[in-house]
Amino acid sequence: MNFWEIYDDHYLRVRKFILAVVRDEWAADDICQETFFRVQSSMDSLKDPARISSWIFRIAYNLCQDHFRNLKAASLRAVAEKKNIRACQQPAFQKELEQREMTQCVQDQISLLPESLRTVIVLFDMMDCTHQEIADILGITVQNVKVRLHRARKKLKTILEEKCTFEVDERSVLTCEASSRSNS
Repeated sequence: MNFWEIYDDHYLRVRKFILAVVRDEWAADDICQETFFRVQSSMDSLKDPARISSWIFRIAYNLCQDHFRNLKAASLRAVAEKKNIRACQQPAFQKELEQREMTQCVQDQISLLPESLRTVIVLFDMMDCTHQEIADILGITVQNVKVRLHRARKKLKTILEEKCTFEVDERSVLTCEASSRSNS
C-alpha cells in the first residue's frame, strides 16, 4: 500500500479523532499534518501492515499528548514571567465536533470528561475503534480500555443527568438541551 492510499483511507477518521481530543481546529490541522508526515517517513518501520490503523492512531494520540504538554509548559512559562497576573487561561474552545448521532448538548458534556476518559469514549463510540485498537493506540491493556470506557460512560451519565434535559421532539427523536441547572 502506498502512502497516498493510506492517507486517503485514514485522513478523515484521524482528523476527527484529533479534533475531538484537542478541541482546537488549528491545532488539529497541525497535529494531523504532523501525523501523516511521520506516517510517511516511518512506513518502513511498520511491522504488521494489518495493524496500520492502530499504528496511525497511536502516532496521532502521542502527538496530541505532546500538544497538551507543550500547552502546559507554555502556560507555566507565562505564569512565571508574569507573577502578578493570573495564570493564563486556555483559549476558548473551538466549535465542538459535529456528530449526527449526538446533539450539541451531549457533545458539550463529553468535553467535561477528563482527557483519559474522553479519549476512550471518542475512540470507541465516535471512531468505532475496537477495544484492541484502543489498547494499541493508548498503550494500555484491553481490560484497562474496558474499565476506562465503563468509567467514562458512568461519569458521562452523571453529567448528563445533572446538566441536561431530555425530551422527545415532534419527529419522535430524543433531543437534549442544557437545563437551567447547568448555569449554576
